[in-house]
Amino acid sequence: MKYILLIYQNPAAFEAIPEDERTAMMNEAGTLVEELIASGEWIGGEGLADASNATTVRVRGGVPAVTDGPFVEAKEQLAGYCLFECETLERATEIAVRWPDARYWGVELRPLMTAAGTEM
Repeated sequence: MKYILLIYQNPAAFEAIPEDERTAMMNEAGTLVEELIASGEWIGGEGLADASNATTVRVRGGVPAVTDGPFVEAKEQLAGYCLFECETLERATEIAVRWPDARYWGVELRPLMTAAGTEM
């Protein structure tokens, strides 16, 4: 089964964390990625640029509206994602629990689906 792990952060809270602690978080995530690569479970993933660099696109009645910036009414914002493949939901959950951002904000784990609407 293929999964996506959506990683959320509060940018202001992240910046308030001491630099050595932020570095430790990044190293911990890097170690987990290396383990997933070694096990063959890692598919890919990336961090996202700051949400202030986002463009919001909405189409209503066939008319596109393109605006600068995110317009999310939340303090936590999507900061990155990971794609991995593992045998069970229990294993996917184990990976999500180990992701360091889960201790500070939250991560969201979802199965990926095929174009036909079945889980991969």
